[in-house]
Amino acid sequence: MNVFLTIILAVQMLTALGMIGLILIQHGKGADMGAAFGSGSSGSLFGASGSANFLSRTTAVLAGVFFVCTLALAYFGNLRPVESGSVLERATTAPAPAPAASGAAGQIPATAPAAPGGAAAVVPAPAASGAGQIPTK
Repeated sequence: MNVFLTIILAVQMLTALGMIGLILIQHGKGADMGAAFGSGSSGSLFGASGSANFLSRTTAVLAGVFFVCTLALAYFGNLRPVESGSVLERATTAPAPAPAASGAAGQIPATAPAAPGGAAAVVPAPAASGAGQIPTK
C-alpha cells in the first residue's frame, strides 16, 4: 500500500510542476489586445490560435489528473482500522501521586519495623517535586 501511495504522490507532484510550467507559458486574455495595435509580434511557436488550444487543453488534462490524485491520496491516506470507543477509554491511566504530608511531620523520614538485627530500617523519602528539586548550599 505504501508503494501505491508513493506512486500517486509522485504523479501528483509531476502534474503540479507541469501545470505550473504550462500556466506560466500561456498568454493572458489581454495579451492579444496589444498585438492588435502593433506592439510586439503575435506569432508564437504553435501559431496564433494553436498555442492557446494546445496549452489550455493540456493544462485541463493535468488539472484533472491532479484532482484525481488528490482525491486518491485523501481516500487511501485515511484508511485505518476503525477502533470503537473514545480516546479517553483507550488512554492508559498513570497511578496518582501520594499526597505529601505538610508541616514538620512531612520532613521526618519514615521508619520501617525493626530489622532482624534489632536496628530500625530507614525508608527513603519520596522524590521532591517543584521547588524541592532545586539544590541548596
